[in-house]
Amino acid sequence: MKLSPVLTLFLLLGFVGVQAADESQPRHTEESYEPKDGSQGYRYLLHLPEGAKNGKKKWPLLVFLHGRGERGDDLNRVKAHGPPKFAEKKDMSFIVVSPQCPKSDLWWKPKIVAGLVDEVIAKQAVDKDRVYLTGLSQGGFGTWATAAKYPKKFAAIAPVCGGGKAEWAKKYGNLPIWNFHGDKDFVVSPRLSRTMVEAIKKTGGNVTYTEYPGVGHNSWNKAYANPKLYEWFLQHKRLP
Repeated sequence: MKLSPVLTLFLLLGFVGVQAADESQPRHTEESYEPKDGSQGYRYLLHLPEGAKNGKKKWPLLVFLHGRGERGDDLNRVKAHGPPKFAEKKDMSFIVVSPQCPKSDLWWKPKIVAGLVDEVIAKQAVDKDRVYLTGLSQGGFGTWATAAKYPKKFAAIAPVCGGGKAEWAKKYGNLPIWNFHGDKDFVVSPRLSRTMVEAIKKTGGNVTYTEYPGVGHNSWNKAYANPKLYEWFLQHKRLP
């Protein structure tokens, strides 16, 4: 059967339209966590890998805390860096949750982050023994702070160009930590990371430190582009 030129063009345009529609489908959904006590919660982006949508198996959960520049009420800003940026382009081996800190908040609140994690575990097909936390800049500080308060909730953490209090070192126990910073960071000094790493080492903790030479306050570009980071996460399960 020979198709007329007009019919051929019609079918071709229809195929292109369907293909474009498929490619334009959002890879994240916008969700909201509201604490039961009525306090302020967080809106967040949820990325479910294709296989996670049928609920037949449990998936690792990767929670990402953004930096100060991504605060506000536009969740698209959260896709600028790190795991949500990569998850926007292709499936990852994790369920990825990326909350947004309100503009009015200068710092992440560990209690709300922990509550959000619990809600996602309850609603999604999450392997609760493989929950990982990471964040950059303000989110790096938030990662240190949240894990210090809730160390048993996570299987591993990866703070990027953040900092914390040396007195928290004992709280992490044997929680696997991979910390990143740039040695030319003049916004958040690498001394803050070095202090945390040395304090944890003194307590016998499980910490790895990567300091990038010549890198300023954008060490997250190298850290999150490194596939070994995600392989490292998946090597760890929550300690009993």
